[in-house]
Amino acid sequence: MRSDHPRMRSDPGPHSATRVLITGGTGFIGSRLALRCLVEGHLVRVLGQENTPAEVENRRLVEEQGAEVVLGSVTDPEVVRGAVEDVATIFHLAAAQHEVDLPDEHFWAVNVRGTEDLLAAAAEAGVGRFVHGSTIGVYGEAEGTLDESSICRPDNIYGRTKLAGEERALSAKERMGVVVVRIPEVYGPGDRRLLKLFRSIDRGAFIIIGSGENLHHPIFVDDLVDGLLAAARSPEAPGRVFLLAGPDAVTTREMVEAVASAVGKPPPRRRAPLAPFAALAVALETALRPLGIKPPLHRRRLDFFRKSFRLSAAHAGERLGFRPAVGFAEGARRTAEWYRASSLI
Repeated sequence: MRSDHPRMRSDPGPHSATRVLITGGTGFIGSRLALRCLVEGHLVRVLGQENTPAEVENRRLVEEQGAEVVLGSVTDPEVVRGAVEDVATIFHLAAAQHEVDLPDEHFWAVNVRGTEDLLAAAAEAGVGRFVHGSTIGVYGEAEGTLDESSICRPDNIYGRTKLAGEERALSAKERMGVVVVRIPEVYGPGDRRLLKLFRSIDRGAFIIIGSGENLHHPIFVDDLVDGLLAAARSPEAPGRVFLLAGPDAVTTREMVEAVASAVGKPPPRRRAPLAPFAALAVALETALRPLGIKPPLHRRRLDFFRKSFRLSAAHAGERLGFRPAVGFAEGARRTAEWYRASSLI
């Protein structure tokens, strides 16, 4: 129960059995984190929504394994206040992320004001550790090897509001153990975002747009869960920002070749120049977004072929003991196995 004089719980865990709250817990990352916490014996409360078939499936999965599920949004203060009751650790993963057909106000409502409301409720409830999930999108078009000290220049509404959410979270570090974790592309069993890539390569329909030499630095979901749990447990984590990433950066071409190998198909050879697709994406966004229609092609989708990231997780290694173990080729193989077992490819 909430106390009139809340105090910070001294052991944020989750080493011994504690209650954790995972916002965005019906999403890909949140549901996999929930399953790990349940295996470790923790009491898990999930706050999430069911806007997609995948979220419905994830809700059923975590519920069947023993999680308490609260359906609702971080934009609802009453739901938030109830969700934080008797919680020792919060993993805040809920976010407005890929909704290009929605107005900017939606991103501010979820990523900033929703975070503010959750922080206020958590502080009042005496939550000990608050792990705030952010994104490498806060770096924008940055080049070179990026770490926690790199300048943030977000170039879209998602990145701008996630950076503002980071700032709100860190402003609460005197009231509880706040940790910010910046997350790159995440993949693995349960992921639907890269499913389109696997399917198109499996069907022989994939085209590399541009040179294929831009860099990705993805992280396998199990490694990310390890990093999130380390951020919740480490006594050195509060008040800090950590960047997590997989073992190695890979080019788009290498990524596509690894997926092709994982699905047992020859690597795609067809290529197309980037410029015409970029122009088409701008035209579609300009025409369709004011009508509330999600364009079939948009600039953020082209980021896969355009943006280049090489990340350093050295700080997380030193402070959290974070050691990602799954390279992309192995991770792609495990992901393809799950897709096939789930009849998705």
